[in-house]
Amino acid sequence: MITRMAPTPSGFLHAGNGAAFVLAWQLARQAGGQVLLRIDDLDAERVRPEYVQDIFDTLAWLGVDWDLGPRSPKELQESWSQHLRLAEYNRLLAELRDAGHLYACDCSRSQIAARGAKAEYDGHCRGRNLPMDKPDVAWRLKLPEGATVAMRTWPDGKPQEHLVETPDPVVRQRTGRPAYQVASLADDLRFGVDFIVRGMDLLPSTMVQLHMAKLLGLGKFGRVLFLHHALLAGPDGRKMSKSAGAASLRHWRESGKGPSEVFAMVDRLMARS
Repeated sequence: MITRMAPTPSGFLHAGNGAAFVLAWQLARQAGGQVLLRIDDLDAERVRPEYVQDIFDTLAWLGVDWDLGPRSPKELQESWSQHLRLAEYNRLLAELRDAGHLYACDCSRSQIAARGAKAEYDGHCRGRNLPMDKPDVAWRLKLPEGATVAMRTWPDGKPQEHLVETPDPVVRQRTGRPAYQVASLADDLRFGVDFIVRGMDLLPSTMVQLHMAKLLGLGKFGRVLFLHHALLAGPDGRKMSKSAGAASLRHWRESGKGPSEVFAMVDRLMARS
């Protein structure tokens, strides 16, 4: 087994992040597996040095170790950054484009909202045939109606068919940078990840990535085992988000608090998942 912890350094980590790390780490160690630390730093505009350092500080505080991945911010930059793997991401994008699975979209979030679609994309550009190389356009993956994928779920590993029910996702951003869906798929394949622990909020991403792997003939990804755990809510009942305030694990550490509450959260996650 190879699982991974895949934080994004776009803010200080919260208890939900810590619990997800501990859960993946515990399950891997119980199975005699390996753990990869994969820091998703592709979105350079949101990455800050203090957020990267917070990842290493949080893992040390939790007592969580890993077998593969950077040991410091310097190692991340020199050997493990996603920016070093851009050629792999772009190769997958080129294959999807050449096979006709992508289309260009110039819709802004405000335009989508003005059409009454709120945060969900409404497929407006599907039939517009915008040039793929037009400046300032995103590339979206065209999801066929009724598309299904087989997903293997923890603990029994039996594959079950699921509908891919999500709006056409962006796979290349307006900046020309590969989007999360492509980078995550490519990285999991590169590092041989075969057990992925994610929150239920990322179930649509799993469906999209399984569908992309199917289109690209990457059958190995279809054999990955998934655990989508329940989400932990903050004191206000809403999903936790990254913060510099009292909700951050950085604040917990600086106030002298230990990680026992995070481990208790893992027990609650397993009871609900």
